[in-house]
Amino acid sequence: MFEASGLKKDYDDGQVRALRGLDFRIQEGEFVAIVGPSGCGKSTLLQMLGALDHPSAGTLRYRGASLAERADLAAYRAREIGFIFQAFHLLPTFTALENVQIPMFETHPSVSERKQRAIDLLTAVGLEMRLHHFPAKLSGGERQRVAIARSLATGASVLLADEPTGNLDSENARLILDLIVGLRREQKLTLILVTHDPSVAHRCQRVIRLHDGIVQSDFGGNESSIDIAPSFHGGFLVSGVRGGEPSRPRHIPPPTNNHLLHPPTWRDAEFSPYLRRVRGRPTSRQ
Repeated sequence: MFEASGLKKDYDDGQVRALRGLDFRIQEGEFVAIVGPSGCGKSTLLQMLGALDHPSAGTLRYRGASLAERADLAAYRAREIGFIFQAFHLLPTFTALENVQIPMFETHPSVSERKQRAIDLLTAVGLEMRLHHFPAKLSGGERQRVAIARSLATGASVLLADEPTGNLDSENARLILDLIVGLRREQKLTLILVTHDPSVAHRCQRVIRLHDGIVQSDFGGNESSIDIAPSFHGGFLVSGVRGGEPSRPRHIPPPTNNHLLHPPTWRDAEFSPYLRRVRGRPTSRQ
């Protein structure tokens, strides 16, 4: 699926060498952890895979085609990639339900269809009672569940997760990781995850360790431990989203279209057009 050859990334006119010639392949459906000390290039590599940044040298291919030669990288991000961030990046003036709808603006012709899919996804991650809560009223674990639902809204085939449990306590971190792993298995996603946590890396099929911008090691993890994750059968989550307690089945709907609107850094002044679209009427920030 991904193939990197001599991948390099420099900053400050070459004074900072974040990546120093990476060579690797990631197969479709793999669950890969990227680990290493701070500053080794983990997040830079993830940004390259998501086409949020471009290499200074070398080649990065997706399904055989060079990303640098793609005419529309926004379409690549829209149709192929789902992002999960450590800091959640939920828009504060939108409810959980509205945050999940944002990536679907360009793909769902019906407002009711878009809303129903967002409801289904939030129900699937255990937040059916938090649909109309704003991010400030949600716990850290709940915010990350909203972010996970948002990443699935467009049916991406690849999930890129940058320290998805980094801002959570140990119990919520375990639950969120269980949820991501279960979704990956059910929907046959390629999951590439940056982490500092050895217990998270241990859950992966494969671990790529970076050091000073180069691949120090690349070895298989222990996916057998994934068996403790929630079980998904026929699109239903049958256990595990609330403190490990069994819960009623939660349907994860198949996507009908593909689009991702990457939203982490919008300013408040830019919110109002999206508020009008998602709520169907002019609004002002409360």
